Order: sequence, then structure tokens, then C-alpha cells
Amino acid sequence: MDQSRVLRFIGQVETCRVVLLMVLVVAFVSGLQYFELSPVLLSIVSPGNSTISEFRKSNDTTKSAENETFLASQEASTGLKPYNRTTEVLKSSEHKFLNDSHKIEASGQRRRSNETASSLHPLQPKIPQIRKKYPHRSITKPPSIVISIKQMNNMILKRHNDPKNSLAPLWGSKVDQELKTARDKIKKAALVKKDDTLYAPLYHNISIFKRSYELMEQTLKVYVYSEGDRPIFHQPEAIMEGIYASEGWFMKLMESSHRFLTKDPTKAHLFYIPFSSRILQQKLYVHDSHSRNNLVKYLGNYIDLIASNYPSWNRTCGSDHFFTACHDWAPTETRGPYINCIRALCNADVGIDFVVGKDVSLPETKVSSLQNPNGKIGGSRPSKRTILAFFAGSLHGYVRPILLNQWSSRPEQDMKIFNRIDHKSYIRYMKRSRFCVCAKGYECLCRRKRSRI
Repeated sequence: MDQSRVLRFIGQVETCRVVLLMVLVVAFVSGLQYFELSPVLLSIVSPGNSTISEFRKSNDTTKSAENETFLASQEASTGLKPYNRTTEVLKSSEHKFLNDSHKIEASGQRRRSNETASSLHPLQPKIPQIRKKYPHRSITKPPSIVISIKQMNNMILKRHNDPKNSLAPLWGSKVDQELKTARDKIKKAALVKKDDTLYAPLYHNISIFKRSYELMEQTLKVYVYSEGDRPIFHQPEAIMEGIYASEGWFMKLMESSHRFLTKDPTKAHLFYIPFSSRILQQKLYVHDSHSRNNLVKYLGNYIDLIASNYPSWNRTCGSDHFFTACHDWAPTETRGPYINCIRALCNADVGIDFVVGKDVSLPETKVSSLQNPNGKIGGSRPSKRTILAFFAGSLHGYVRPILLNQWSSRPEQDMKIFNRIDHKSYIRYMKRSRFCVCAKGYECLCRRKRSRI
């Protein structure tokens, strides 16, 4: 019995020795490998070594070859040159930081954070960060920079004269030649010395404007996308009354036009995206969420839909597409891929996203009755109106209190400046006034005041 215990003890000791020996061997081999491979590892990850760079370049070359093969197959099958927007936009930034892993990671983070802001537009404005809660309530002080009308005129001329500011189509078409011909005719427009219907001082060049308008009525063709779910798309009847009615009436008249519409997208000079920014807000915005991400995503998905079904978007990156939008959120909701479009905005603030020379300021008209939209519009001729300027409205923002303090207590009879007044008095003053003051409030314009002149 004692002998068996001794043998068992000896076996356990031998087992411990073997295990200890194995641990020492593993530790020795690991240490040897570490000290032998450290210089190699340091040489690989050290700055200036091209091992990783060469590998990544080789990998990128392989991916590029695969993309080119795919695009070539698409071109052969469709006859049109497809455009991979993601590849074109990200290619330069990927190669810029190949030799520095930290910069590559930072670049990826910046790209992910800026997915909603396309870099395709050559004059893309600096986009301020959106405040999560009540952004308009911070507008209590004058802006640090004020852009005058003269400066905006200079911005327009500079943009129109700079060939870099136009996004050339990725492949030519018949409509491009038609536009070039029209442009040449506009440049050679005959001098208009007098016009009985147009007031020349209102235009940069009345001769060019008149000739351009004539050619538009003769040649312009617009294609309206049929995609899009109601009521956000293709339902103007839902937004033809109230202060946002301009986008509803435009959609109705555009989709029913026989002069300008074409059912063949290859014959179109422009492409209309028929959505309502007001209905988008009503249907998708979650009350008190202070987040519009789902609205932006919804519009982005629509672009993905038409880009996958039509070559027209990829041909010009959307620069020959346009839409109208009268809701206050439209300028920020239509960043990203929409920034290249011609945006007809009622909330046209040069300091926030509005691109002078590309985007359009759309007058917002309050329609009180769908059956009689022009019922309350009218009044005496300007020469018969006894009030020079009129304003009435809530005193929010920083401009309106100054305006009221300056004029409300003065005895001048030709300036009528009030706080809020009743609707009937409001209409009566509008019809008697030559000018309506559009004083900046929480948003860029007091747009209700424009509709009754």
C-alpha cells in the first residue's frame, strides 16, 4: 500500500516537471520569435516604408480593374456610359491617405459624417450644424455677415462667367446640342431699346432675358418622374391652400402642361421631382422628436430609386433636375444629392444653403380658397395707392422690433407699421400699399406679406 502511494507521488512529480518543461520551451520560443521579428515588424509599420502602401495600391488597382470591367459591360449592354458616383467621389480621398493609417481612419470618419453633403457641386455653401432644438429661437442678433444685393449680383455674374461652375454631362446627347444652340442665340440677342410690357431696370439685361424667355417657350421640354408614393409625391390637391400653396399649384400646372412636358426622358432638357415639402413634414415628422433624419432618408431613397431606373440622374449628377419647396425645412432637407439640383425655394436664405446663380427664390402666395384662388388679390393701380409701405406681424427676430419702434409712433401717413392686426384690416392695408415690408423674423422672410401686393 505504501509502495503504491510512493509510485503515485513520483508520477505526479514527473508530470509537473514535464508540464513545467513545456511551459519553459513555449516561453523560450515565443521570446526568440519576438526578438527576431521585432525589427521586421517595426520596419513594416514605420513611416516611410511602402509595404502597406504597395499592398493597398495593389488592392485598389484590383478593385479599380473590376469596376472598370463592370462599367464597360454596362456600357456595352445599354449603349450609355454608367456613372459610379461613390467610386468617383471617394477615389481621390482614399488615395490621398494611403500611407498613413491614422489619417485613413480619420478620413473615413469624416466621409461617414458628411454622407448627406455631396461634394459634387462646385459652389456648395458651407453648411452650418443644425441645432437639435428650436433653431429659430437663437435668431435674436444681427448676422455677422450681411450680403447686399450688389454682392449677390456680382456672385451671379461670376458664377455665369466661370466655366468651372457648371457640371458637364458625363456623356453627350442631342438635348445638349439644343441647349448649346439656344445659348448661342441668347448671346446674340438683338438689342431691345424699349418694351411696353417689361420694366428694363428690373433686369440685368432685358434683351437677353426676353430672348431667353422666347426660346424657353419654343424649345423647353420637361420630364416628370412617375415614381413616388402619394400623398408626398404627385398629389398637388393636398397642398393648394394656405401659405405653402405655391408648391402645390406649381406641381398641378407642371404635371398638366402640354407645352413643356415630354414622355420621353431622352428628349428632356430638365427633369422635375414632384414632391411636397409640406406634406413630407406632415406625414413623416415625429412630433417633438426634433429630428428630421427620417425625412432626409426618405428623400435620399427616392434619388436612389430614380438613379437606378434612369440614366438621366447619373448623366449630370442631378444638375439638370429641379423641384419646388416652400416649407421652412426644405433647404436643410435637400442637402446631399439634392444640392446639385436647381432648387426653387420659398425659404431662400443666402446665408443658409441657397446657392446664388443656381437656386431660385420662389414667391410664396397664400391661397385662401381653392375654388377662387385669386379672389382676394387685387386693388388699385400703384399710382393710386396712398400708402408707401406696410407691415404687420408678430415681433419675433431682431429686425421687427426695430422696425416697429422706428415707425409706429411717427405721424407719417404713408408708412403703416403695426404689430399683429385682424385679417380684414390686413387685406385692406395690402391693397392700398405700394410696397410690403418683408421683415426678417425667425426665418429669412416674412413670406405671408408678399402674397397680397
